[in-house]
Amino acid sequence: MIIKSAEFIVSNSDYMKCPDGGNPEFAFIGRSNVGKSSLINMITNRKGLAMTSSKPGKTTLINHFLINNQWYLVDLPGYGYARRSKEGREKLREIIEDYILEREQLVNLFLLVDVRHEPQQIDIEFMEWLGENEVPFSIVFTKADKIGPVRLKSNVEAYKAKLLESWEELPPVFVTSSEKKQGREEILNYIGQIQSELL
Repeated sequence: MIIKSAEFIVSNSDYMKCPDGGNPEFAFIGRSNVGKSSLINMITNRKGLAMTSSKPGKTTLINHFLINNQWYLVDLPGYGYARRSKEGREKLREIIEDYILEREQLVNLFLLVDVRHEPQQIDIEFMEWLGENEVPFSIVFTKADKIGPVRLKSNVEAYKAKLLESWEELPPVFVTSSEKKQGREEILNYIGQIQSELL
């Protein structure tokens, strides 16, 4: 898939105020500081489309970007940012869960995981919650350029093994590096494949 246009449409905190119409939505989510904005900018090939920040927990709203006038890329708030107040965390959880469970246009959720770390309980629990609610999702490992190929492979395999303890089959898995544009074609082809199945 070639990205011909990518434009920011709207930010809000209520899934009911998201854009009308039947355009499919592909949402991106991950823990704070997982490299979500960098990945979105890399996928769309637009340097400043999603705001990157060295401060974790920057995205606090649902952000819609219209791609090729055909589908929405949705940037969701990060989860599990400990430095927020309990009330703030609860509010974000509500925004995220309402969108994921109630938004009919959502066709796939890309869940970002930092490949440098071993399986984190918070990510595993989130995946299990998605599975229980039958939300179609894929796992996107980020920051692949930050570790060597051997460790990269063993970390990915460790995650798969952890999931297979309770899952019969694994969701699609992508390995990415925003710096090196690794994984871009694979993700875009997957989005194109889902779209063709929707037609």
